[in-house]
Amino acid sequence: MHELSKNIKLILAKPAQAAGMDAVPSDVIDMQGFEGVLFITRFGTANDGNFIKVQQGNLSDLSDAVDLKGTKVVSGTDPSNEVCAIDIYKPTKRYLRLYATRGTSSTLGDTYAIQYQARKAPPVSALSGTLVIETHVSPEEGTA
Repeated sequence: MHELSKNIKLILAKPAQAAGMDAVPSDVIDMQGFEGVLFITRFGTANDGNFIKVQQGNLSDLSDAVDLKGTKVVSGTDPSNEVCAIDIYKPTKRYLRLYATRGTSSTLGDTYAIQYQARKAPPVSALSGTLVIETHVSPEEGTA
């Protein structure tokens, strides 16, 4: 079987943030053993000054962090454009983080990192609390 939920590692990279204009870096994501990572977050207010980008480095605290060229994703001003995501496949350095910039006073929703293509399966998700995932293969129609 090839269920997505059994082939990824889900990480809460940064909990939701109260309204503000400060930049918000996510926790550092260690890419050892994974080919790629998808970062997803949501701005509370759409604004063309809100954007995300990805940084990488060789040091586990990312004190050597540098931006990855071309990874800037702007939320835009349309109220339906608050969710932003960046997929990084085969990064050239071991450690990554998402860096969110708020150009207006805005909340920032939970930031998730979804690591995929683990070299050793199955990966274990890194969330506090309980992760509830069900997998259904060719389910019949009817009441949920």
